[in-house]
Amino acid sequence: MATKNLTLADFESTILGNDIVLVDFWASWCGPCRAFAPVFEKSSQAHPDIVHAKVDTETEQQLAAMADIRSIPTIMAFREGVLVFAQPGALPAAALEDLIGQIEALDMTEVHARIADQKAAAGA
Repeated sequence: MATKNLTLADFESTILGNDIVLVDFWASWCGPCRAFAPVFEKSSQAHPDIVHAKVDTETEQQLAAMADIRSIPTIMAFREGVLVFAQPGALPAAALEDLIGQIEALDMTEVHARIADQKAAAGA
């Protein structure tokens, strides 16, 4: 599966409508972003069951601001609509593969329970 370009209009529906979504926040002028692009594209081919999406921070400035992007590239990973990873910097191919394995291995029942506990504690 090829990478998908995300905009503010389809960001939320993409995150909520897919089990795992990896998002690469990038810009065309960014050297590390251009270097990471083939690694991300190759990963999208190797993992057709995972949405690999890209957000151009130049054209999607409001979305980048909402995501609190301060450095690019920044990689975010969502599982079942929950942000489970966010880190600036290009990842080597092996590190991206390791990250995908960790995301797939997450016990999402436990993650959702922790989120519910945090919400309950904040409301108390």
